[in-house]
Amino acid sequence: MNLDRFYPIFDNVAWLRRMLPLGVKLVQLRLKGHSPATLAVQIATARDLCRQHGAQLVVNDHWQQAIDAGCDAIHLGQEDLDAADLPAIRRAGLRLGISTHDQSELDRALALMPDYIALGPVYPTILKQMPWPAQGLDRLTEWKRQVGHLPLVAIGGMTIARAAGAFAAGANSVAAVTDITLHPDPEARLAAWIVATR
Repeated sequence: MNLDRFYPIFDNVAWLRRMLPLGVKLVQLRLKGHSPATLAVQIATARDLCRQHGAQLVVNDHWQQAIDAGCDAIHLGQEDLDAADLPAIRRAGLRLGISTHDQSELDRALALMPDYIALGPVYPTILKQMPWPAQGLDRLTEWKRQVGHLPLVAIGGMTIARAAGAFAAGANSVAAVTDITLHPDPEARLAAWIVATR
């Protein structure tokens, strides 16, 4: 899977309407707590917006809805792997990304032959409570050694200032969430991310 170096993650399709016109080429839609009907509408709308703007869409967790909508890719956390029908995801032609936080999770993920691996949190994050401490740049380098040719995504506490270090440590792509969504001017911040990563 050819990942853009900049990988923003948003929790509502309204963010995609705002941000895709600015030049985003890879985006994850992470929907939590919605009804099945709302999920279907949001995912289908995101799919159409991404096609319109030439961007890859990665759907977090909701693999069946992503299959039904004909999306590009699915991202699964370790807990989501237990319930996902991986053969169905593969038959549908969706690419697969998997979150990892420790060696056992990396081993499990690699055995499933994903299209990319994510490591986090690289830095402390306010997005959600994590049982893992910040991984740091040395862990990124170690993960890259182990994943080899597979794209590696750095996530967790990422900022524009930290992106260069993540790339130097081995990340192929850097994911950002709250650095954009909590910024006073999200569009300007996203535009700065694009400049810094292209």
